[in-house]
Amino acid sequence: RAVRDSSLSRIFVVDDWQSPSFFWKQFLSGVFIVVVMTGLDQDMMQKNLTCRTLREAQKDMCSYGFAFVPVNAMFLILGIMLAMLCAKTGTPLPERADALLPMFAADGRLGSGVLIFFTIGVIATSFSTVDSALTALTTSFCVDILGMSQSEEGGKARHDEKVRRRVHLGMTLMLAVCTELFALLGTESLIDTIYRLVGYTYGPLLGLFAYSLIHRKARGGFLRYAVALTCVLSPFLCFALDMMVPRLTGYHFGYELLLLNGMITYIGLKISNAVS
Repeated sequence: RAVRDSSLSRIFVVDDWQSPSFFWKQFLSGVFIVVVMTGLDQDMMQKNLTCRTLREAQKDMCSYGFAFVPVNAMFLILGIMLAMLCAKTGTPLPERADALLPMFAADGRLGSGVLIFFTIGVIATSFSTVDSALTALTTSFCVDILGMSQSEEGGKARHDEKVRRRVHLGMTLMLAVCTELFALLGTESLIDTIYRLVGYTYGPLLGLFAYSLIHRKARGGFLRYAVALTCVLSPFLCFALDMMVPRLTGYHFGYELLLLNGMITYIGLKISNAVS
């Protein structure tokens, strides 16, 4: 009852279309966030690709998605209850919302059991996520940038192994630097920051996917380097619009930046294909 009556329990914003939290903007952008972050990620889709039939893959995706509903609901309820605990004990709320649970778990006010399991959970999820990300980054850099391939020769194989280890170490250091930058420069919650970055980094991927899906039978090429140039310039143009539009119209972009970025990429590909 306390959670239901709390003002923090409001989930859907339907009365302010300019708000970044407006329901239909969040819903539509959320659909495409799932497409790019899950559907276009081989690590995430590998379990679906191993299903014997399309029907089994569909069941797997639906059951996997519905499993998140009670988990998300529990976390929302926990957040509201921790905020009420802050109000009751006179503890000021942290500047970033995602620091609320760690604050209570770290100082032991929720008990040593919560501290232990919270620490184990953070380490387990961090290791699994970082491990797959570093492996993908290292593989992509070695194969796509350095042009390395699997070598069976003794000397060549040992040389490639040394290069891969150095690249892996470099990617690890780069990830550590990015993590520190997140901690120093991030003013929003981590999840908001990640989804904002998704709008810039995954937008060109969404545009490429949409173009290839719609124009499967299209014939003709592209101007040299046009695809790469379009995918690089699109996030910068999207960032410029994100800065100018609120000042000119008062409209603030939310997670729909992903759609805007993908649309710019798609239009750029269409123009490039038309003039080639």
